[in-house]
Amino acid sequence: MPLEKIVKVEGTGVYVAGDDLDTDRIIPARFMKCVTFDGLGQYLFYDARSGATGPAICHPVDDPRHKGATILVSGRNFGCGSSREHAPQAIRKFGFRAIIAESFAEIFAGNCTTLGMPCVQVAHDAIENIASALRQAPKTQFSIDLGASTVSWKCGQTQFQAALQMKAGAREALMKGEWDALAQLLDAREQVAALAAKLEYFSA
Repeated sequence: MPLEKIVKVEGTGVYVAGDDLDTDRIIPARFMKCVTFDGLGQYLFYDARSGATGPAICHPVDDPRHKGATILVSGRNFGCGSSREHAPQAIRKFGFRAIIAESFAEIFAGNCTTLGMPCVQVAHDAIENIASALRQAPKTQFSIDLGASTVSWKCGQTQFQAALQMKAGAREALMKGEWDALAQLLDAREQVAALAAKLEYFSA
C-alpha cells in the first residue's frame, strides 16, 4: 500500500515554551509499559499537565482555544534525552501532525519522520513571531510547505513567512511517500522472497 506523500501540513498550532524539552518530559518513562503505542496521547506532557499528584494545570495543549491543533511549536533542542520512540508516538497519538522548533535532537527527528510527522526548523525570531501570533489569535492557520521550504501564517492583515530547514533525506522521504521503511519492506514482500530464494544461506 503506497504511503501518503507529505508535501504540506496545514492547520492551527499550539506553542509549548521552553528549550531542551526532553523525551521524559514529553512522556514520562513510567508510561512506557505498553505493548502497542495506542493510547499514549493521553500521557503527552503528563507531569506538566497534571502536576503528577496535584490538581490539573492549564497546559497549552489543554487550552480550549487550541482545541484541534495539528502543529506543535517549541524551542531549541526539542526531543533531546532518551531516544524512546514513545515520545513522537505520544505527540502523534495526541493529534499533532508536524512540529516546528528552533532545533531538534537528531534521533527524535528521525523517529518522527518514520511516523510521517515532519520536524521543521525555523530561526529563533520566527519562533517568537509564531508564539506572538498564537497569543493574539489562537486559531491562526499555519502552512508548512516542504516543497517550498517555508512556513507561512497570517496575523491580522499581515502575512508572514519563514524559511524552514530539515534533513534533506527526511524531506525527500516525506515528499516521495517513502518515510516508513517497514511499510516499504512489507509492500516489497514478493521481491524480498524472490531474492531470498536465490541466496544459498537462506535455503541451507
